[in-house]
Amino acid sequence: MENIKSEIRELRLGEKIRKLRQERRLTLQELADLTGLSKPLLSQIENDLVIPPLATLLKISKGLKVGIHFFFEEEEDRRKLVLIRAEERQSRRRRRDKDYTDGYLYQSLAPGLRNKHMEPFLVEFELKEWDDSFFYSHDGEEFIYIIEGELEFHYSEEVHMLRPGDSIFYDSSEPHGYVSVGEQNARAVAVLYSKD
Repeated sequence: MENIKSEIRELRLGEKIRKLRQERRLTLQELADLTGLSKPLLSQIENDLVIPPLATLLKISKGLKVGIHFFFEEEEDRRKLVLIRAEERQSRRRRRDKDYTDGYLYQSLAPGLRNKHMEPFLVEFELKEWDDSFFYSHDGEEFIYIIEGELEFHYSEEVHMLRPGDSIFYDSSEPHGYVSVGEQNARAVAVLYSKD
């Protein structure tokens, strides 16, 4: 199993957020006001003490006026196609780490491609009891395709059980959240589209 957390850290999200915030001449408090996130949380994210969940990263990208793709690309990238072979992904496997960000870990499936309108991820969801604090909402749409395990998907007042081969497409402005259930963590391909 890949250590997705290490790969997230390699993206240097905190560093990218701080640099862009400083380029925009925004204080942490001003970014907090623009995103609705707390100043201490933003400070922890910038200092790589907290890995931001995707919904939080989307709020930060809106506040900084960039697409979420900005955080998954490198400045020198000019490619129009990204192909990652299974063996390349497997060669980056590391010791498993169970430190999840708000119940799930994510890894970009198209790193390095600039100016994308959608962002595909490999997501692993933690086994835990559902709590309404797991609800997120943000502008855009999402698509999830279950690869393995069982996922309990909460959408507003609805609850759906998703199994391997199941998929779901939804308006992500409605409150939504997920937890793995059963014997193992669920894994899925998730695609986020955010209206810029």
